Amino acid sequence: MTATPSDVAVSRVISALAADPRRPACVRVMVLGRPLLTIPREVAAAERLERGMQLDEALLSRLARAADEEAAFQTLLRFVERRPFASRDLARRLVLKGHPSEAAAAAVARAERVALVDDARFTLHYVETRAARGRGPLRLRRDLSALGVERAVVDRALAEAFGPDGSGGPRVESLAQQRLAQLQGLAKPVARRRLLAFLARRGFVGSSVHQMVMTLIR
Repeated sequence: MTATPSDVAVSRVISALAADPRRPACVRVMVLGRPLLTIPREVAAAERLERGMQLDEALLSRLARAADEEAAFQTLLRFVERRPFASRDLARRLVLKGHPSEAAAAAVARAERVALVDDARFTLHYVETRAARGRGPLRLRRDLSALGVERAVVDRALAEAFGPDGSGGPRVESLAQQRLAQLQGLAKPVARRRLLAFLARRGFVGSSVHQMVMTLIR
């Protein structure tokens, strides 16, 4: 049976605005007694929604966008409850979860406004914790770049953790000595190669590192 224009009109009339039992800050827009969209209360207030209101195309589009953004934000909250994230990496994960890219970006921006997401804070924490595990500046820069953190933010975090000249943080000599103890009995060329590769994986490279290894394994 084909729907008549009057049927379509009725299907777009708000039958109720119901509280969301799981999200007190949201309301459910009900049509024909069933939930159509879940949106923040502030959006409902701004749009002056009320029972009996007709949902025209423009209004329905705005409400759908608000519902998408709210859904993405709820997913974001579940992510950041477990651990901190970089903003671009978080937006990428939201899209992978099926949220529209525009909604993901809006959710991340909302989280940034209330300090749930802060790239500078995340990056410094990431650098400090990974440096304590033996990762060097080069490895950390590569890892953070892959997470979408801006170069200037990474530079500031590395300077704070390792010092302006990169000499702070975990001492590469200490890492080398620990690894060297595991390489005893190997031929010197093999031990040097493995030690250099070990340090490089952790972001410690360059002539000074090479010279140190040559000194340790004569």
